Amino acid sequence: MDDVSKPNEEMPETPDEKVVDGESKESNLETEDETKDTSEEVEDEKAEQEQQAEEEVEEETKKAEEVTKEKAEKPAKIETKKEAKKEEPKKKHDYGPNFKYIVRIANTDLNGEKKLVHGLTTIRGIGARMGILIADTAGLDRNIKIGDLTDAQIEKIKEVIINLNKTAPGWMLNHRRDYETGENMHFVSSDIDIRLRDEINIMKKIRSYRGVRHEMGLRVRGQRTKTHGRVGLALGVSRKAAKAAAAQSQSSSEKGEKKKE
Repeated sequence: MDDVSKPNEEMPETPDEKVVDGESKESNLETEDETKDTSEEVEDEKAEQEQQAEEEVEEETKKAEEVTKEKAEKPAKIETKKEAKKEEPKKKHDYGPNFKYIVRIANTDLNGEKKLVHGLTTIRGIGARMGILIADTAGLDRNIKIGDLTDAQIEKIKEVIINLNKTAPGWMLNHRRDYETGENMHFVSSDIDIRLRDEINIMKKIRSYRGVRHEMGLRVRGQRTKTHGRVGLALGVSRKAAKAAAAQSQSSSEKGEKKKE
């Protein structure tokens, strides 16, 4: 009876089982450490992401505030600029006490800050070539400013413009073979409009083709008039009205014939 082994008694552990138990414990410890490390890393990443999101939100709010401030400041800046412009007119360059900012030649005001040749082209009837010719015949520098001219030089230019018929070659003049005199002439400024009006009246009096066209208000230089420059009532509307009137007249005539029958 004493030799019978009790079922509840534990068997002694072998050295191999001890080694396995130690390794399992060590692996469990390592996994626990790894899980702790991963959990800490996840928490750190979450914290960093939250910080980044907060910083982005702060930057966006700052940008929005700056934009609103700029929009609010822009109209104020514009108003201040407008006021400054009104208060401070444009200052012309100071060329000296004797400088003429406006010079009147041939019934036109010339800007004194322009060069002579370029300024003369503002006169109607004078181009770049004619301006060069006027400057050369007057014995003046082409690049001198008009405001630096003396009164004597301005009078000299006026004389040259009046006598362009004599000094300029015929191909440069703007009115050749005059109707009354047959001479080559050059008109400037308002004289151009006066002479043009006179010539149109002459063409009307002699009943030339161009004069008749001017009287009728039609094109003079051979342009087509069927599809361009049409003035007055639209033709399509008048045709429709004519067709409607014709249809009414036909219907009324047919009714009258029926009544007679």
